[in-house]
Amino acid sequence: MQPINLHTSIAYLKGVGPARAELLKSELSIFTLQDLLNFFPNRYIDRTQFYKINQLEGNSSEVQLIGKITHLRTIEQKMGSRLVATFSDGNDTMELVWFKAVKWIKGNLKMNTPYVIFGRVTLFNGVYNMPHPEMDLLDDFNKSMHSAMQPVYPSTEKLTKKGFSNRAMISIVEQLLTEINPPLKESLSIPIIEQYKLISRSEAYRNIHFPKNQELLTKAEFRLKFEELYFIQLQLIRKNILRKSKIKGHKFEVVGKFFNEFYQNHLEFDLTDAQKRVLKEIRKDMGSNAQMNRLLQGDVGSGKTIVALLSMLIALDNGFQTALLAPTEILANQHFQTFSALLKPMKVNIKLLTGSVKTKERREIHEELENGNLQILIGTHALFEEKVQFKNLGLAIIDEQHRFGVEQRSKMWKKNNIPPHILIMSATPIPRTLAMSVYGDLDMSIIDELPPGRKDIKTVHRYDKNRLSVFKFLKDEIEKGRQIYVVYPLIQESEALDYKDLIDGFEGISRAFPLPKYSISMVHGKLKGEEKELEMQRFLKRETDIMVATTVIEVGVNIPNASVMVIESAERFGLSQLHQLRGRVGRGAEQSYCILMIGDKLSEDAGTRIKTMVSTNNGFEIADVDLKLRGPGNLLGKQQSGVLNLKIADIVKDSQILKLARSVAFETLQKDANLAQPENEAILTIFKEISQKTAVWANIS
Repeated sequence: MQPINLHTSIAYLKGVGPARAELLKSELSIFTLQDLLNFFPNRYIDRTQFYKINQLEGNSSEVQLIGKITHLRTIEQKMGSRLVATFSDGNDTMELVWFKAVKWIKGNLKMNTPYVIFGRVTLFNGVYNMPHPEMDLLDDFNKSMHSAMQPVYPSTEKLTKKGFSNRAMISIVEQLLTEINPPLKESLSIPIIEQYKLISRSEAYRNIHFPKNQELLTKAEFRLKFEELYFIQLQLIRKNILRKSKIKGHKFEVVGKFFNEFYQNHLEFDLTDAQKRVLKEIRKDMGSNAQMNRLLQGDVGSGKTIVALLSMLIALDNGFQTALLAPTEILANQHFQTFSALLKPMKVNIKLLTGSVKTKERREIHEELENGNLQILIGTHALFEEKVQFKNLGLAIIDEQHRFGVEQRSKMWKKNNIPPHILIMSATPIPRTLAMSVYGDLDMSIIDELPPGRKDIKTVHRYDKNRLSVFKFLKDEIEKGRQIYVVYPLIQESEALDYKDLIDGFEGISRAFPLPKYSISMVHGKLKGEEKELEMQRFLKRETDIMVATTVIEVGVNIPNASVMVIESAERFGLSQLHQLRGRVGRGAEQSYCILMIGDKLSEDAGTRIKTMVSTNNGFEIADVDLKLRGPGNLLGKQQSGVLNLKIADIVKDSQILKLARSVAFETLQKDANLAQPENEAILTIFKEISQKTAVWANIS
C-alpha cells in the first residue's frame, strides 16, 4: 500500500465516500485527512470498567457489561414494533430494547455469542433495560483501538439526523490511523523532544483519539498543545526579528530642544519609574535603524498620554511630523485640548482633523501637512483618507487600538515611503497570555504603577431598594463641590429600549435633584456632535452637577472634579467596560467612588463580574477574569476573533504551556534564526506549511 497523503480529500478514506464527505465538509470543516486527524474528541468515556447486572442502579448512568443474548422477541405496537433481547451475564438477566431498524438489527444479532454492550440503564417494571445499546462482539472489542477510553467527538444536529453518529466518526478515525503508514513524520527537533520528554508525534495522535490510559492521554494532550502553541510563537517571534532586520525605520538620533524644553520647564510633575522605563524602551527603538512596532499598555490614569507626547517631541527634534489616531471625536478632541494646553508655551504647530472639521480648515491642514509646517496632527478615522498626505511622518500613535481594524491601522504605514514608527496604546489591559498569542510579534511596554497621590477608587454594589441612600450620598458629594456621572447601558440590539431607560432615569434623577439647586447634563448617541460637545463643556466648566449618559463617555472624558461614577444595570456591562467607566473618576486628588447599581437576580457570570470590580482596581487582574469568562474570541471582537482558531490548546487553561512554548521558540530562533541547521529540518518543513495556510498571522498587528 502506498503511504497515505494527509492532504488527500476525505472522500477517499474507506468508509466515507462522496455523500459523507460533503456532510463532513459542510458541518465540521473536515476537507482532508489532515483535517480529520486534527479533529479532536471533546471528552472520553471510560471503557475499562465492566459491571455485573446485580451491580446496576436505575439512574440512567452509562455502563458497560459482557454477556450473551439468550432470547429475542418482537413486540407489535400501535406505531411499528420493538425488538426486545434477553441479555445474560451468566448469573442475572436484563433486557436490551430497539425501537428503530428492528428488522435489520434482528437479522444481524448473534445468539449465545459474547458481546460487550454499552449504554444508559433504566429500571422499568422491576427489570433493568438498555435502549439502543452500543454493541461489539467481544473479540472485535479486544482488537479495537477504542477499547480503553472511547472518544466523544463534537457533532451537529444535521449529522445526527443523517445518521452520522459518534460511532461512525470513531470508525473513520480508526480507519485513518490504520492507514497512516509509515508513522507520522516528526515536527519538532530531537533536542526539544528529549529535553521536554515529549512522546512522538504518532504516539500523540493515536492517544489523543484512542488513549490506552489516562497517563498517555495527558502526555498526548501536552505534546499536541505544546506543538500548536510553539509554531504560533515561532511565527510571531520570527516575524518580529525579520521586521527589525528588513524594515528600516527613521533613526531618531537627537533628543533636543523640543523634548528638553518641555521636560525641564513645562512638565509639572515627576514621571513615575514605570513611565521613565517605558520612555527609555521607546527611545531605544526609535534610535535604532529598525522600525518601531510597540504596544504600550497601562491602566486608566497611569500616564500613557504624557509618554506619547514626549515620544512625539523626540520625532519633532529629528525634523519629523507625528500623528495621533483616536477612535472617537470626543477622545480626539480631548487629546487635542490636552496637548495644546501642555505645548502652549512652546512654538509647536498642532491641529485636529475629524469628520466635523469644515472644508476650508481641512484644505489648510492638507497643505500644511504636505509642506511640513504642521508638526502634530491629532484625528479620527479622517486620517485614513487618501487626501491626508504627510511630508515626512516619523511617528504614528494609535490610541485604543482594539477599536481599529487591521486594514485601517496598516493605512498609516502607507503615508510614507519609509514606514513611520508605530506606537499602539491600550487602556484596556490585555491579559498576558492573550498578548503573547495575538500581539506576540510586537514589542511590549507596560506602565504598571499609578502616579503618586492617586487614591484607589472605592467600588461598591447597591440594589434598587438602596436608591434613596445612594441619592443622599450623591447630594453629600455635590455639597462638597464634586460632580457625578450616572451611566446607563447601551446595547445596540435594543437602542429604543435603552434610550427609554436613559430618559426614564433622567426624569427620576431630575425629580430627586430638582432645579435650581441642582443642574443636570445628558449625553447619548442620538445627540449631534456639537450638542454632545456643548453638554460635555457645560459639565467640564462645572455648570452642571450630574452627567447622565450612555457609554459614549466610556473613553475620552477627563474631568478631575468628578468623584462618583454610578453605573445603572451594571450586570448588563462587560468587565472591561465597567473598568473603563470607573476610570472616568479618580482623576483628582479627592477620594472617588464607583457605585454599581444591580438587579436582584444575577447570573453566575454577572455575579463574578460585580465581585471582581468590588475586589480590585487592577486592570490586568480584571482582564484575566474577563478572559476566563468570555474566552479570547469574544474578548478580541469581530476584528480579530479568527486569529486564535486553535485546534486543541486553550490559552486560558494552557497558559503555562504557552509560556513554555514561547520561551522554547525564542531559544530556537536565537540559535538558528533561519531554521537552517540540520536538527531543525523537521521544524522548518512544518513552519513553511503552517505559514502558507495561516496568512492571517501576518496581519495581526
